[in-house]
Amino acid sequence: MFFGGYLGGKPPKHGNNVIEIDQHVSQNRFPELAEVDAYWTALKGSRQMPARLELDPRGIEGALAHAFMLERIAPGVARIRLAGSHLNDLMGMEIRGMPVSALIAPEDRSVFSASLEQVFQGPTRLVADMSAERGLGKPRFDGRMLILPLTDEKNQVTRALGCLSTAGQIGRSPRRFQITAQRAHPLSGTVPLPRTAIRSNSFAEDARPFAPKIRPQRQKPVLRVVKTDE
Repeated sequence: MFFGGYLGGKPPKHGNNVIEIDQHVSQNRFPELAEVDAYWTALKGSRQMPARLELDPRGIEGALAHAFMLERIAPGVARIRLAGSHLNDLMGMEIRGMPVSALIAPEDRSVFSASLEQVFQGPTRLVADMSAERGLGKPRFDGRMLILPLTDEKNQVTRALGCLSTAGQIGRSPRRFQITAQRAHPLSGTVPLPRTAIRSNSFAEDARPFAPKIRPQRQKPVLRVVKTDE
């Protein structure tokens, strides 16, 4: 599936067993990740990745609350263009437009940033195991994030489909995550032009330009002169 070598961050707490059972854990403890990954893999076919405009939210209906869309705006920096309701609940606010690193604890953001850049430059799939910062009203709360690259309208890798699945109670927001492990797998396959996509079926994102309706001009009534000898 999408698990490769250990990339860094804090070492896994349970040794090699964590890596060996990753796929099983994803499908059972983090089912949303398995759904998003299966959809993305089927959509790309023999290519390295699918195009952004090919995505149809109906394909990941069971994971939409946990899904998000990224746009790379600088090396190691990507902003959230779309986010499911679960991510807003985690932060206690609307996170659309924020950098995805806002979900990460400050001390781990540099490590996460380097791995995120690999998603776009590799390109690679990224999986991060995470544990939320704990405190008053903030019980144990674990998560796993999956980030999958996408091509844009110019066939450049500037977009990514993500999913953040969690286990436990959110508690008091915001909940930011410390990274316990990161893994990436380089993508193989051809890089052809994207398949033809229908924007109306893709994730609603960009506002359509305003086009005022032009009303047909009414014809002025024609006056008729009636002549009478009376």
